[in-house]
Amino acid sequence: MYLKHNHGKIPSESIGGEMLKTFDDLKRVAMAVKLADMRETQNLLIAFDQKLLPQFADQEIRNRFEDILQDDQKNLSILDTLIVQYGIQAQPTQNMLDQAHGSLDNAELNLYQKVGALELLKHQQVMNGLIIHKAAQKVGADVIAAIGPINTINFENRAHQEQLKAILEVLGVLELTGEEADQGFWARVQDAVAALSGVAGNVLHLSTQDIKVQDAISLDHRKVETLFKQIEDSEDPAKIREFFAQLCRDLSIHAEAEEETVYPAVRAYYADTQELYSEQAEAKLMLKNLQALNPSTVEFKVQIRNLKDAIQAHVQQEEGEMFPAIRGNFDEASQQQLAVRFNSAKERLQKQQMAHSA
Repeated sequence: MYLKHNHGKIPSESIGGEMLKTFDDLKRVAMAVKLADMRETQNLLIAFDQKLLPQFADQEIRNRFEDILQDDQKNLSILDTLIVQYGIQAQPTQNMLDQAHGSLDNAELNLYQKVGALELLKHQQVMNGLIIHKAAQKVGADVIAAIGPINTINFENRAHQEQLKAILEVLGVLELTGEEADQGFWARVQDAVAALSGVAGNVLHLSTQDIKVQDAISLDHRKVETLFKQIEDSEDPAKIREFFAQLCRDLSIHAEAEEETVYPAVRAYYADTQELYSEQAEAKLMLKNLQALNPSTVEFKVQIRNLKDAIQAHVQQEEGEMFPAIRGNFDEASQQQLAVRFNSAKERLQKQQMAHSA
């Protein structure tokens, strides 16, 4: 979609990299670091789950831990997809999880202490997710759209905390008295979990394994539409520059990934694929002209509207014509595999973009 690059590479003077330097949107990068921290924490949560699970003799606790492990694995997949959709790749904070790693590998800690360390790590993950959610509300509607699935992770981690507290109650009573705890608390836990699940029920569940390529492309379309609206609605030149910078990054990465993975796959089934390339080349020239304009001028507003119109026509062609061609010629598994390839290409290109901008 959108823009065509030569030789399948993003040059060092790429739109995204230069805009990242030129327009002071470091808060977006800071959020990308926090998301990278969340992904590292999620990997550690899974390691905890897998190491502790075999140590429980109580079948009720084992069952609950198995469910938590499955949720954590699914949520890692959601985070992977969310980070690609966010559009900026970053390195996690160095050594941020050393203490948690030490708790996992410390042979001197008993089971109660290790579950306690896991519950604290869950709490940290909940707070990370809540902070990102609240920060998105301050940064822009495009960020809110990109990180929407984080609410699924937040609510499920809160439900996990309630269950881990109950498990700690069982282990703590057993350690102090040698006797089983009163099991009535499980009903209390179930009520809390049910309440949280009800709140999270309408939140989008988006994971790498089950998303189709049409879904992945549509998410990008909606985010770009949001960025155009933010640019049109703002009278603040600094905010316009920020939104335009993100628009440039998203358009360039999406285009490159789509040309690398999607268009070659559908060319045999969709006769107008070459037209999509031509539309992208035209949009690239329009975007280049916009970069030379002062965002405070009427000319910029006129040209951004022209670009929006061109992109909307292109989106309508993809969603109205290319998508049916995909659905008619690819089975569900193939559509999902193409989405994985598309998102993987975006992630690689985002990392290249950030490396160039460093």
